[in-house]
Amino acid sequence: MGSGLAIGLLTERKVHHNQYLQVYCDMSMVLFASVVRVRDGLPLSASTDYEQDKGLQETKRHLKGLSKKLSQFPDRCTFKTGQYNVNFTSSLGVGYLMVCTDSYPNVLAFCFLDELQREFIVTYDTKRINSAVRPYSFIEFDNFIQKTKQRYNSPRSLSTKINLADMQTEIKLRPPYQLSPEDLGSVNGFSQHPPSKYKGIAPHQMLEPVTLAGVVSCVLSLLCAALNLLRGVHAIESILQNEDEDFNYVIAFFLGTAACLYQCYLFAYYSVWRNIKSFLAFALICLCNMYLYELRNMWQILFHVTVGAFITLQIRLRLPQGKAPDYNV
Repeated sequence: MGSGLAIGLLTERKVHHNQYLQVYCDMSMVLFASVVRVRDGLPLSASTDYEQDKGLQETKRHLKGLSKKLSQFPDRCTFKTGQYNVNFTSSLGVGYLMVCTDSYPNVLAFCFLDELQREFIVTYDTKRINSAVRPYSFIEFDNFIQKTKQRYNSPRSLSTKINLADMQTEIKLRPPYQLSPEDLGSVNGFSQHPPSKYKGIAPHQMLEPVTLAGVVSCVLSLLCAALNLLRGVHAIESILQNEDEDFNYVIAFFLGTAACLYQCYLFAYYSVWRNIKSFLAFALICLCNMYLYELRNMWQILFHVTVGAFITLQIRLRLPQGKAPDYNV
């Protein structure tokens, strides 16, 4: 009895699932999809498109401008332009964008993007993506985009291959942000208002991804800061026990601590005159170690100065993200 009821519920759910796909997909479809790198908008792959409709071509121009600004928006967005909808998601430094007719249901659109994301992450490693220089370096991914697009434009082929319930629940709990022309700023003819700012979204001026050398330099700088702080505390204890001790040593230790921590801050976040500030912090580290010559041996001084120089170099090498060239997509 129980198993029969369960089978009946599953059958009814599948029927509703098929009806949902049939009703909404008969007159609507996915038209175009692309994969871009978030930090600079570099196109990595895109579906082959022979559609000559002027409205679609205009929408694709908006898409090209939008791809250069993905880092300014939440990781799941949608906006309407004419008779088309543009949907996109971003994850792990890669953005997935698609254009569909305005009648195409959001739940299917984001299921489509989710499939592209899963396949792309499995197929290509992060290092290869970050090192790509030429546009469409992964054009062979177009084969998967085309096959997936055909499936999502044919409701019967989808009925047993996607789970709408999970995506529907996710969209209800975390609906995509509805972009407006004001959010897009001056992208391809949109209004000139500055883009909106979102809670939790990275600032407009972002830095390039962190390298292993950068992480090592930051860790070593934190170690130097901890050593300086520890020696400074011990110096205070010595002064309390012996009034003849030089209080300037305490100041030198704490200044060295502050300089090391400030170097880490400059490495992690963008700042105006960032390179000059890091050089001044390095100079302060050198001066503090020169003053502490009597309390440290040559190897200790060399270690602190070398770490300071190392993170100063990493700060200089970690540049702000630039804009992508204007490719004709």
